Amino acid sequence: MIDVCLLGTGGMMPMPNRYLTALLVRYNGKSILIDCGEGTQIALRKGGWSPKPIDVICFTHYHADHISGLPGMLLTMGNAERTEPLLLVGPKGLERVVKALRTIAPELPFEIEYHEIQGDDEEITLPDMKEFRIKPFKVNHNILCYGYSMHLDRVGKFDVERAKANNIEMKYWSRLQKGEIIEAEDGRTITPDMVLGEQRKGLHLAYVTDTRPTDSIVENVSGADLFICEGMYGEDDKIEKAVKNKHMTFYEAAEMAKRAGVEQMWLTHYSPSLVNPKEFLPKTQKIFKNTIASKDGRTTTLKFEE
Repeated sequence: MIDVCLLGTGGMMPMPNRYLTALLVRYNGKSILIDCGEGTQIALRKGGWSPKPIDVICFTHYHADHISGLPGMLLTMGNAERTEPLLLVGPKGLERVVKALRTIAPELPFEIEYHEIQGDDEEITLPDMKEFRIKPFKVNHNILCYGYSMHLDRVGKFDVERAKANNIEMKYWSRLQKGEIIEAEDGRTITPDMVLGEQRKGLHLAYVTDTRPTDSIVENVSGADLFICEGMYGEDDKIEKAVKNKHMTFYEAAEMAKRAGVEQMWLTHYSPSLVNPKEFLPKTQKIFKNTIASKDGRTTTLKFEE
């Protein structure tokens, strides 16, 4: 299972009833934050979450509405007596940008580790979460910007008959099911494929903001269980502005969701001028039916099919 909470849905500036865009993802006791705009800490608290257990913070890009909440977040983590290292992931220049922001948060009781994304795409796995893959991929904004595709792989069912046929002792079964390769006492090397069936369908979550439509987005979000996508503008007369500033309209996001064959799309990152996103939902749903105009704090749990 993957818990998903869209903490904020605003773009450019926070509004009285709309925090800046940030996404919280939780799996197996680990928490991943994507973007950290102004107000993210308040959004976390409103949702009943704590910043202390966040293990990774990923950034799409370094415009202020996506990273300006970081110094305060780091200070709060420090005040909560956090000692575990914090991993930060983002485009090139990450360490330089964060160190500049840390002018107001110079002393922390925990180490910060940096992972700067190289090239157009990359795959990141955490040491104790190898089945959970984070894949940043380049999008088309007016500065270097990435979307994030997250995959939770699921191994095949354990086959008791295969295990017995291969004379594999029961004491090794649970370790093999977790993907371990075992050097047995009799000198054999026992691998998971000796006891598991075909890999089953996993879970796929994708997050994209601040971009024009691109083929790379369609490719990377293809078949996603949940696609969280920028819908900066709903108004028909804002297409020129969207093109100029390299953002997207509701309808362009819906076209990509349709092409990618996703299960559901949540719109986010609204322009401050967009007072009531739901007003433009009927036209959007004619393109992609399963579209939701998200509000701050929208939460769901993605579950395996069986």
